Amino acid sequence: MILMAIDHVRDFVGPQVGFRIDVEKTGAALFFTRWITHFCAPVFVLLAGTSAFLQAARGKSRSELSRFLLTRGAWLVLLEITVIRVGWTFDLGYHLTPLQVIWAIGWSMIALAGLVFLPVRAVAAIGIGMIVGHNLLDGVSPERSSALGVLWSILHEPGPFQPAPGRYVFIAYPLVPWIGVMAAGYGLGALLEGSPAERRGRLFKLGAAITLAFVIVRLVNVYGDPAPWSSQESALGTVLSFLNCRKYPPSLSYLLMTLGPALLVLGALEGRALPGKDVLLAFGRAPLFYYILHLFLIHASAAVMHYALHGDAVFSWEHLGLPAEAQHGLPFVYGYTFAVVAALYPLCRWFADLKRRRRDLTILGYL
Repeated sequence: MILMAIDHVRDFVGPQVGFRIDVEKTGAALFFTRWITHFCAPVFVLLAGTSAFLQAARGKSRSELSRFLLTRGAWLVLLEITVIRVGWTFDLGYHLTPLQVIWAIGWSMIALAGLVFLPVRAVAAIGIGMIVGHNLLDGVSPERSSALGVLWSILHEPGPFQPAPGRYVFIAYPLVPWIGVMAAGYGLGALLEGSPAERRGRLFKLGAAITLAFVIVRLVNVYGDPAPWSSQESALGTVLSFLNCRKYPPSLSYLLMTLGPALLVLGALEGRALPGKDVLLAFGRAPLFYYILHLFLIHASAAVMHYALHGDAVFSWEHLGLPAEAQHGLPFVYGYTFAVVAALYPLCRWFADLKRRRRDLTILGYL
């Protein structure tokens, strides 16, 4: 959750990067500031699938689980095209609608609502197949303005379309690979049964295998990412190129690179008490609440700051890029992030406690 805030703060006040970082023009500090945040979306989606399995393991019937996933997913999609899009754009006129991670999680839940009636191994196999195989579709590129092109943007190739004059939709998170990650996460839940020691061992083994698979796939450099890595003038540049995997849509290499180490970390943390754990849990127990609040807080405070410094509202929907004079350095980005997280901590702690005390309020489970 905190890593996610770093990237969003950078979006609004810091150095700008595109969908794919140009390693020849980007320094290592900016590259790794962006790279560490790559872990957020895959882990969120994977663990959402795992959470669904654990709900079933705790006694929820498949019908009940399917209904919950369907309603929860629809709710997330609704939030993405209403509240969250306003948080990103401050555009009440629907001139621009970005469809991002909450959109992908919502539709992945809706897809999982149907998949849960299959055996767990079948769901896992479908998910793994989508993750491993979707890059075979990279060469498919229908005319973007056609109905098929719009559908393809929704499913696999990010991009914009114009549903009406003066109205634009940008799909940043195509659904196919993300549905695969959530289905794989559902299958992962079956490996988390047993004692903490057993879970730790399984997570370590799986995480190590996935990480090794990333190294092998990336070294072979034939399949797994639309943009192969290449040797650069320096060893560091070559490492950056090797790690510069495509997120939009998440390539096989990208997902192996992020999910493998994430499972290793989860294994290391399993059953262990950590300093600051209660602070992190306050955010983890109110994820959607935090996501919405942090977005509005970052956007609003950045807009006020830039207006005070530059006398221009640079965050209207027409201006998608940040002018060079408004881009602050990485130390400022990290300090800004700390301030945002510190400001939201008491609110998230209060909301997490409210959810714990008022389990009778079903609506709180959707936030």
